[in-house]
Amino acid sequence: MVAFELAVQDTYGLAVAARLGVDRIELCSALPLGGVTPSLAFIEAAVATPGIPPVHVLVRPRPGGFDYATDEIALIVRDVQHAIAAGAAGVVVGGIRFGTVDAALVSRVIEVAGDAEVTFHRAFDTLADPHGAIDALVKLGVRRILTSGGAANAAEALPELAGLVAAAGGRIEIMAGGGVRPEVVGDLVRAGVAAVHASGKGTVADTVGVTLGSAAQGGQAGRETTDEVQVGRLLAALRSVHDHRGRDGVAFVG
Repeated sequence: MVAFELAVQDTYGLAVAARLGVDRIELCSALPLGGVTPSLAFIEAAVATPGIPPVHVLVRPRPGGFDYATDEIALIVRDVQHAIAAGAAGVVVGGIRFGTVDAALVSRVIEVAGDAEVTFHRAFDTLADPHGAIDALVKLGVRRILTSGGAANAAEALPELAGLVAAAGGRIEIMAGGGVRPEVVGDLVRAGVAAVHASGKGTVADTVGVTLGSAAQGGQAGRETTDEVQVGRLLAALRSVHDHRGRDGVAFVG
């Protein structure tokens, strides 16, 4: 069955994930910036939340690109150790060196993660040779790849996603993510992906009266958080495709 992974950046999102029964969460902070490493306290809260599915922690030390300096790599490795020690079931990382997978970084993460699952995130979508990267990540022992097929939205790259699934050949999971909406879930499933990743986010009113930074101007009227209705629609769309394929006697890829 195709899994549903929900990206969560606050405690309200944790509660939604537990109530609606998603398959897995990617725990992070600052989703509007593409996500960065959450705090250790947040990881501990997630793992301790009743009814929470497996927690996979995004480990990304800063916004921006994925070619990390030596000191940044040291932070990534330590954050992976902290996340696993706190009870995370997996980590989500990515690194690029000279336009290809940073094999040294990923290998070090695999080593310190132990039995926990390792996902390579959308740094994958910046690579010039994604099929070659699949082979490299398989050899390193990565469990899955989060990808939009190289497009801004996964729904714009259905042939590319299907090609990645074919290239993976069951050796590594391909998880579709990037602008995923309920109406495109069926198309993504038909592309053969093992999982669908989405944030299901909405905006809530929360005005700040003073400018806190260049991306946090005073007077802004809202912030992003998990939208329970949107997540419910995403799950319903996935279950609808599952029910339809089950009636037709067609199995899911996953």
